[in-house]
Amino acid sequence: MENVMELMKKRHSVRQYLDRAIPAGLRAELDGYAAELNRASGLHIQILYDEPVCFSSRLARYGRFQNCANYIAMVGPKSDGLEERCGFYGELLVLKAQELGLNTCWAALTHGKSKAVVGEGETEVILIALGYGKTQGTARRSKSPEEVSNAAPDAPAWFRRGVEAALLAPTAVNQQKFRFSLDGDKVSARAGRIGSCLKIDLGIVKCHFELAAGKENFTWA
Repeated sequence: MENVMELMKKRHSVRQYLDRAIPAGLRAELDGYAAELNRASGLHIQILYDEPVCFSSRLARYGRFQNCANYIAMVGPKSDGLEERCGFYGELLVLKAQELGLNTCWAALTHGKSKAVVGEGETEVILIALGYGKTQGTARRSKSPEEVSNAAPDAPAWFRRGVEAALLAPTAVNQQKFRFSLDGDKVSARAGRIGSCLKIDLGIVKCHFELAAGKENFTWA
């Protein structure tokens, strides 16, 4: 990926899309990356193209989605930690899509039934709208690093960079209910107790933190 912090800063949630098909070359690149992530994670991520029905439901209209004909289905075997894994690996795909000039929006409930294949013992956790946005979206108000971490003034630069990246991550209704703590070279991340999609959000913010901080600098506690 190009400079990952720049990608994170550019990427905003987009719900209104142009009636413009994603070209074959970009589909091949996205599908190849999704296959790579499936091998790494054990998930069953699927990208569905030219399928406008799912985001044409009354719930989708309530969620202000327009012209969404492509989406990523985060599917995986039922297990502890599945929601967090879907958040982590789904956000990797979101950033790849942004790098390719596409727009996205995580969508928990504001859509109809997807056409993803959900096998025995699997569950569909969440969908991600995908396509060419009518706009590039807008930044939302953010908490400060001190509100979501124990980042002291003398904290390592990599930790402060990771927290900054986590604050750029999308979370349900922009709740930003997470906290990062540094102890030596160990980092712990925990979700809030009350809110929606908290475990998915935790996976998303851990993805941002890890990409920006550098895996070589720390271990997850």
